[in-house]
Amino acid sequence: MWYVYFLQLSNDDIYVGSTGDLRCRVASHKKGEVRSTKAYGPIVLRSYVAVETELRARQLERYFKSGSGKAIALKRFL
Repeated sequence: MWYVYFLQLSNDDIYVGSTGDLRCRVASHKKGEVRSTKAYGPIVLRSYVAVETELRARQLERYFKSGSGKAIALKRFL
């Protein structure tokens, strides 16, 4: 199982990522071990989507980082 996840950062931005181990990856973000979110703690997991393959997770991550994908994510998941 793979996951596309949405984190709320301290500056109220939403970070989108994908992983095969959601608990471990979110813990890494919260510990400040991820360069792109390190300066924006505390971090809150807002939502996630489970998919079957890494390829699909990467495709969805890319989509949710796009303009229309962000709008859908904000409306449906957050």
